[in-house]
Amino acid sequence: MEFGDDLMPGSDAHRRKKRYHRHTPRQIQQLEAMFKECPHPDENQRMHLSRELSLEPRQIKFWFQNRRTQMKAQHERADNCFLRAENDKIRCENIAMREALKNVICPTCGGPHSGADDYFDEHKLRMENAHLKEELDRVSSLTSKYLGRPITQMPSMHQPLSMSSLELSVGGLGSPVSALGPSLDLDPFSGGGGSSSFQLPAPVSEMERPMMAEMATRAMDELIRLAQAGEHLWAKAAGGREVLNVDTYDSVFAKPGSSAFRGPDVHVEGSRDSCLVLSSAVGLVDVFMDSSKWTEFFPTIVSTARTVDVLVNGMAGRSESLVLMYEELHVMTPVVPTRELCFLRYCRQIEQGLWAIADVSVDLQRDTRYGAPPPRSRRLPSGCLIADMSNGYSKVTWVEHVETEDKVPINMLYRDLVASGAAFGAHRWLAALQRACERHACLVAPPLGRDMAVAGVTAEGRRSMMRLSQRMVVSFCASLSASQLHRWTTLSGPGAGSDDAAGVRVMVHRSTDPGQPSGVVLSAATSIWLPVSCERVFAFVRDENTRSQWDVLSHGNPVQEVSRISNGSHPGNSISLLRGLNASQNSMLILQESCADATGSLVVYAPIDLPAANVVMSGEDPSAIPLLPSGFTIVPDGRGSAGSVVTVAFQILVSSLPSSRLNAESVATVNSLISTTVEQIKAALNCGSGH
Repeated sequence: MEFGDDLMPGSDAHRRKKRYHRHTPRQIQQLEAMFKECPHPDENQRMHLSRELSLEPRQIKFWFQNRRTQMKAQHERADNCFLRAENDKIRCENIAMREALKNVICPTCGGPHSGADDYFDEHKLRMENAHLKEELDRVSSLTSKYLGRPITQMPSMHQPLSMSSLELSVGGLGSPVSALGPSLDLDPFSGGGGSSSFQLPAPVSEMERPMMAEMATRAMDELIRLAQAGEHLWAKAAGGREVLNVDTYDSVFAKPGSSAFRGPDVHVEGSRDSCLVLSSAVGLVDVFMDSSKWTEFFPTIVSTARTVDVLVNGMAGRSESLVLMYEELHVMTPVVPTRELCFLRYCRQIEQGLWAIADVSVDLQRDTRYGAPPPRSRRLPSGCLIADMSNGYSKVTWVEHVETEDKVPINMLYRDLVASGAAFGAHRWLAALQRACERHACLVAPPLGRDMAVAGVTAEGRRSMMRLSQRMVVSFCASLSASQLHRWTTLSGPGAGSDDAAGVRVMVHRSTDPGQPSGVVLSAATSIWLPVSCERVFAFVRDENTRSQWDVLSHGNPVQEVSRISNGSHPGNSISLLRGLNASQNSMLILQESCADATGSLVVYAPIDLPAANVVMSGEDPSAIPLLPSGFTIVPDGRGSAGSVVTVAFQILVSSLPSSRLNAESVATVNSLISTTVEQIKAALNCGSGH
């Protein structure tokens, strides 16, 4: 047999391969609707469905057989879960009875129980436990039969605690540093490398797939209606932004038999915006459906993103795909909690050159059986329409619609920004997308006449420097997340808790990532309000000529820019190599990237030695070069004034030994470093010590 004969038409392998077919969400939705009306369709009904859905009658027959089997298994599983819960309840009662018997008191003399009946009580409990064990074995056998796996492999209803209460209290958010003792123990579960404790939501089971497909189809229909709706659904807010009229939305999109009642703590954010971005529609679809590219494109908004499950694969020319994703959204400051979302992302080509991508959070009750707390944020049908303009640009219409619970207080500095919806609204997403697409375009084809290049640097060297800087920015943004995996400790200091300062927060973690120095890393950050515009603060901190006015580590020495790469239309969007003009720093350079858009700006920098810089300039792979970035985030204060909120953040390698302990001197040093930097920025911008 020649190579490829086993895949020829008519071969066994070919027949086996043809049997595999994954239905589209629309096919599943119609099949589910028919199943609800008639679980046992006759031959005429199956023929009608086959013509309507472009499926073979045999496929229709098998689908209904499998669906009936799944429904039977679902009922059996529900019965089994009920029996298990009853068994657990009885077992707990037995344990409580045994504990009560130990403390029983004689009613005559008031003394301890004589124990004469202990044997009979214990014998009774043993008999009950034996009966319970037999019942549990029977339930386990039934469950194994229908699930195809032993019941011991199922997720536990009561997961044991991984750490003692003492370990949980050490280094907790808000603890004063003095309470941690003279030596702060390294917490192996915190920090950027602490992903070992992170658990993704459960993948989609076969039982859930039809429901998920139906949810995605409904979300797609609602998204298209929202994106194309007129003024009856969208109103103009401050700054010309479009915000959702919630009352009108509830009346238009109310589900039959449902209520639009929301709890007093639930806050609704709905916004819409559109713009042109420098990318093809197919290129944007590729970014949206890949969680790694999604994080890389939106590091200032997305701190973490993972693909949990692929329900419909859009590869091999298919015009639609469906995935279950998890993400955490942040504002790049330790004082604003992240938003955790687990949602379906459904991509479909509407027509030639027009794509729609719809997001919707999965059922809030889905993970409660695994002991997971209900999420504080829920994404209602949201997403975007992407129209290819055939000139290298695409028009993107973005709709963002979420419900959040306001049970966790937001720091005063960011309260107005978050409450207005601007922190996570459509305008911010599109501004970040525009900036990311411009940066990507500059990576592929650099603009002419705007770079300040070093002699001998090739195009490969330029791209290598841009990739290294992109990794630096992503790492910096992720380090500022207020995720549950990041345990920030508040230090007492001037301004802590006031209306214009959030106090210094520190976090220590063990760095094991290949792109960071190995050892113990101390992160420190603080947020302050300044009565000056974002543009003025951005221009000040990014300019190498004014760097000596705020950079404590430069010791007042001037800094020279030796190389610059433009990566966007904004004149401040660039990557630079800086060199200190003093003899002690001749072996070190500073890699800096600055970027700005309509919603805020960012300046990130990290030291890099000359050998590493030469590796980058020669065009070699920069992934092994260790970076420990620091920098600034600058956003409007959300109050409608000219003020800005600035977060200053440092990362310092305090020891190259992973087993080292952090002492109070290191904490005091970084506290002094960040406080001095803030005071020097205020003085240089004539803000005064009172702000």
